[in-house]
Amino acid sequence: MTAARLKVIQLLPALEGGGVERGTLECSAALVQAGHESVVVSAGGRLVNTLEQEGGTHVTWDLGKKSPLTLMQIGKFRRWLAEQQADILHVRSRMPAWIAYLAWRGMHATSRPHLVTTLHGLHSVSRYSAVMGKGERVIAVSETARQYLIDHFQVPAERITRIYRGISPSAFPLGHQPDAEWLSDWQQAYPQFENQFVICLPGRLTRLKGHEHLLRIVRQLKDEQIRVMALIVGGEDPKRKSYAEEIYQLGHSLGIVDQLIYTGARSDILNIYSISDLVLSLSTRPESFGRTVLEALSIGKPVIGYAHGGVGEILQTLYPEGQVENNQWQVVAERIKSRVNGQDTSQPKPNEAFLLENMTGQTLDLYQELVNS
Repeated sequence: MTAARLKVIQLLPALEGGGVERGTLECSAALVQAGHESVVVSAGGRLVNTLEQEGGTHVTWDLGKKSPLTLMQIGKFRRWLAEQQADILHVRSRMPAWIAYLAWRGMHATSRPHLVTTLHGLHSVSRYSAVMGKGERVIAVSETARQYLIDHFQVPAERITRIYRGISPSAFPLGHQPDAEWLSDWQQAYPQFENQFVICLPGRLTRLKGHEHLLRIVRQLKDEQIRVMALIVGGEDPKRKSYAEEIYQLGHSLGIVDQLIYTGARSDILNIYSISDLVLSLSTRPESFGRTVLEALSIGKPVIGYAHGGVGEILQTLYPEGQVENNQWQVVAERIKSRVNGQDTSQPKPNEAFLLENMTGQTLDLYQELVNS
């Protein structure tokens, strides 16, 4: 059957940055490259220019505020949707999903677009979150997310399609090395890293990312005469300033301040992975996917992490040697010690399972399947 030219509308709160936003842009670019029409509705943000440069159309409409006033937009959105005559309406976030779903439900079944939802995160189990399972087809970004939809929102398995998130090998190439200029700037900014074993924990300063475990790992290794430098890459969460202060104080009380570097948010994470000896994933609650783990493994950097959720799936596929049971930070410390001592020289497998082209190709195939059904 010949593939039809599609018009796809994607809906999300804003285009400032993050995994959901990145996936939206990647899907939009793939649609345009395949000759389809891509429209993204959001409150706007710094990624709008990128979207438009890649051939997508942006409609500025704030449907992400958790407010009763937002619900007053349902009728207006329904009328706009009818005018668009789109083939697919794809929603990725809860509040916009409610607006979209209630508007879509009120349209005639023969004239409305097909509704697709994606579960990007393991949301709280509530009626509010249940909307992410109401698509005609529901995309789960991992096996963990697929099972979560079945177990907690009673979504029938036949309506769920698992499509793993993916990255481009050209964006995270195996064996990547930073250029001389970046390296020189880094060494000037952080001379204490020279000739040190560097462990990196990417992620904002929030409790679930496991920063406390990292600090206790550094202390345990110090007690065993193993010196490492811990690189914490991620900004403070404006809503959780007290947690950041708690972590800073813990570093002082453990006597390891000289082994900790807080870089804040960085846009050069690829280079930071490459100058690290190990990358860690210490999230104490399962995550739906685990993009930072995949990024590091893709350039060939070993990752040691708590093997649950999407992170566990990635590690099992690409680097099973990096798997540690949740909360077993003492075991993580022992694994690091083995790397420092040269006893563990294992390396990740090349990433052939979590590729951007697979993700976008499977998503576009899902759209065509719905339209042809």
